[in-house]
Amino acid sequence: MRLVPLTLLLLLTATTASAAPTPVQFTLDPDHTYPSFEADHMGLSIWRGKFDRSTGTATLDTVGKTGTIDVTVDIASIDFGNPALNKVMLGATAPMCQTQCGMFFAEKYPTAHYRGRLTDFVDGAPTKAVGTLTMRGVTQPLTLTIDRFKCVPDFMLKPRQRCGADALGTFERDAFGLDGGKSFGMDMKVTLRIQVEAVQDK
Repeated sequence: MRLVPLTLLLLLTATTASAAPTPVQFTLDPDHTYPSFEADHMGLSIWRGKFDRSTGTATLDTVGKTGTIDVTVDIASIDFGNPALNKVMLGATAPMCQTQCGMFFAEKYPTAHYRGRLTDFVDGAPTKAVGTLTMRGVTQPLTLTIDRFKCVPDFMLKPRQRCGADALGTFERDAFGLDGGKSFGMDMKVTLRIQVEAVQDK
């Protein structure tokens, strides 16, 4: 008779293990994801721009307080609202340069890549992403502060969830070889702002 309680305990343990939460998979919505940035121009003004095309995936486990993010940005989609400046930034020859002085050289390095872990959960929402950013073949650590994070049922895709976030981080662009203007005294600090939405996979 003692085997009965033991058997029940084993069944309960197996059932609980099989019901353990697993990370939910998400795909970034490219129409609602725009990495943008701010950078110094000769100490006179702040350049602002964004990238119009991004792809990526994410996972989220609110119970286990874990998650991941993996984003690839199309460098050629850069947009300052100034076509001439876009060409310079992508690697076209600028009038003041004897040779190419563009920052990204998009033909050789067409993408930037961020990969990180979602951490520091508060009330089921991550407040940081700790990871690495790769640009121009250089990889550097980059931590993003997540100022806002929320998930709701997607009204067009119920019961699938849609999550959105606002994230902020800073880095020194010359660490990636993006040192255009450094000899002119330009500050190398870049502020990165990311608005992102992702939809739960089927």
